[in-house]
Amino acid sequence: MGKFDWFWKAMGATAERNDKKSKGIVDRSQELAKDFASYSDSDVVAAVRGAVTGAGIVDKPAFLAGLSAASTRTLGLTPFNVQGQAVLRLLEGDVIQMDTGEGKTLVGAMAATGFALTGKRVHLITVNNYLAARDAEWMRPLVEFFGLSVAAVTEASTRDERVAAYRSDVVYAPVTEIGFDHLRDNQITRRSQTVQAPADVALVDEADSVLIDEALVPLVLAGNVGAQQATGQITEAVSRLVTGTDYVIDAEGRNVSLTDDGARKVERTLGIESLYDAEHVGDTLVRVNLALHAQALLHRDVHYIVDEGKVSLVDASRGRVAELQRWPDGLQAAVEAKEGLSVSEGGRILDSITLQALMRRYPTVCGMTGTAVEATEQLRTFYGLHVSVIDRATETKRFDEADRIYATAAEKNRAIVDEIEHLNSTGQPVLVGTHDVAESEALADALGERGVTVNVLNAKNDAEEARIIAEAGDVGRVTVSTQMAGRGTDIRLGGADEAARDEVVGLGGLAVIGTARHRTSRLDNQLRGRAGRQGDPGLTLFFVSLEDDVVVAGGADSAVTARPGQDGRVADSRVQSYVEHCRRVTEGQLLEIHAQTWKYNKLLADHRDILDERRATLLDTPAAWEELSSRSPERAKQLDHLPEDVKVQAARDIMLYHLDTEWSEHLALMDDVRESIHLRAIARETPIDEYHRIAVREFKDLANRAVDKAVETFNEVTIDSAGAHLEAAGWKRPSATWTYMVSDNPLSGSGNSFISGVANMFR
Repeated sequence: MGKFDWFWKAMGATAERNDKKSKGIVDRSQELAKDFASYSDSDVVAAVRGAVTGAGIVDKPAFLAGLSAASTRTLGLTPFNVQGQAVLRLLEGDVIQMDTGEGKTLVGAMAATGFALTGKRVHLITVNNYLAARDAEWMRPLVEFFGLSVAAVTEASTRDERVAAYRSDVVYAPVTEIGFDHLRDNQITRRSQTVQAPADVALVDEADSVLIDEALVPLVLAGNVGAQQATGQITEAVSRLVTGTDYVIDAEGRNVSLTDDGARKVERTLGIESLYDAEHVGDTLVRVNLALHAQALLHRDVHYIVDEGKVSLVDASRGRVAELQRWPDGLQAAVEAKEGLSVSEGGRILDSITLQALMRRYPTVCGMTGTAVEATEQLRTFYGLHVSVIDRATETKRFDEADRIYATAAEKNRAIVDEIEHLNSTGQPVLVGTHDVAESEALADALGERGVTVNVLNAKNDAEEARIIAEAGDVGRVTVSTQMAGRGTDIRLGGADEAARDEVVGLGGLAVIGTARHRTSRLDNQLRGRAGRQGDPGLTLFFVSLEDDVVVAGGADSAVTARPGQDGRVADSRVQSYVEHCRRVTEGQLLEIHAQTWKYNKLLADHRDILDERRATLLDTPAAWEELSSRSPERAKQLDHLPEDVKVQAARDIMLYHLDTEWSEHLALMDDVRESIHLRAIARETPIDEYHRIAVREFKDLANRAVDKAVETFNEVTIDSAGAHLEAAGWKRPSATWTYMVSDNPLSGSGNSFISGVANMFR
């Protein structure tokens, strides 16, 4: 730690003091619990409400004792001491670390109830729709015991259901749904159209995943602009190209570019003189590059699946279908054309926001996860959050075996199949964490050939998630899953009803196998945490090859000499250290990417705040009419005969249309600037400084242009008792919108995603 030792020691001492204080409060609450046991329900409610004021919780022992009594009565769950301690740390605004199976769901509901009793609306943010719906229904009796309301927002929720849900005291919802609803609310032209209601607290489940791993993923709202241009001939031309000869892929697998030979081959197929002529460079070349990106970098059953004639994106961090999401800027059409499907209409970006910017809009942020300690620095740096480690209620009996390292991916994959077959022959349940859909299916096929029955959980069938996970701990079960991190369902030994628990305990509990290391140790530990739940026995084991993405990317500037055995296994401790080094390098790369991207995004986030204030002023006051009438008094005089509310709304529609359009153009422009900003370094300019200079200048111009164009429209458009006829004049808002996510992380691919011959990887 060096010169900052004093800082970390001070941080540790503060956390220790807080933990001791929390434990003392929990101990006193346990003494009160005996008295609360004899209270009536109304007495419990009165005692808890008496312990709370609008300023906060004034009697924490009584508050905890009452919550514990309510939980026992409504849910049949009596909190452990450590759960009470976790509730207190959440109410103080910390991120708590609790191991898998230690009861975070109940802790979150108790803390949310506490916040709500102080008059704060709480968004309890989950990582998927299933958990939002499940936890809201499961915890409903506890929340409603105190006269509070609780609801869930999921992808399937209608607009009316969302409006009602967001006005509840406690709202369970996936982070993406909250973000997309926020973006849609930024498109309204009447305050009555608002879906969301302001919230005071974001209580984030899987906090490190949401706040760190996916923090810089932009949530994007797009609107339709008509059908895409025909891409069939271009797709055919690109499909004939040969990698290495006609195009090259960069070392990170993120970018692809035509060679001179490839460009000439495409030109001959399309019958044009040059892709780089003025008439083609702005259209044909762009579509060729999109088709090439779709062909070379986006792989079926890794980045997307095809189901019922439609392309569905896969959320790489969770191995699930990303419903209602699509790629931007013609890339969706290119993938559809590649798969021989009908091409959907194109769109333009209307608005976007990163998860980090979204989370910073909440006055209070706190969270829960099984792996917070490794993210302590990022949580402190980017959010000002502290981490509290909550002890396990029962000591772990899990055994974490050292990695088994192999020289090649093929040798590693054979060893994985051998090990699973061996464990299955004993009856011990096995959970295998893979990195993508193709890998999970290839492994399942290889095991099937050896007579091993496999349950597969991946993006193609995540609706069956709860059933598959619930049975994963039963005798003889083999479950292969993409990205177990964030699945959120506990695996009980002996099956969902634990009927065979004793037998599975005797076999050693659940065995968890990782087919490759993740890019951060936290993701590995999230997978490990599926075994050894609440003091259960268990085994975890990771297989690694020197060809894995994490090793290749992290070891790009170093090398190691390996002497594998006959089966390809490398037992040298130096190689084990090398693999750890490679992973530390990728973690460092991710941290650097996060820091740099945060700098680029922060200015846009500041501009968004200004834009939001402007929108609120236009929506909630007569400012639009006052501004336009002052800029064009003659036109305003012509409209004197109209009712005041009609004139105000007409002016509001006009100004909001141009403000939103200019913001959309601003986002597109700054995206283009960012793509090329690295070229500034050639001119010895600092890219981030140049980006900020351009962004400030362009945003200032945006505001001026929006007002000037609004004045022009005000003078030209027909305005009558029905309002401003913008559509008739060609100023039309999109009739349909959709959402998608874009990754800023070039290392998002992990594990075996880009190993060639993926279908044969386990042969």
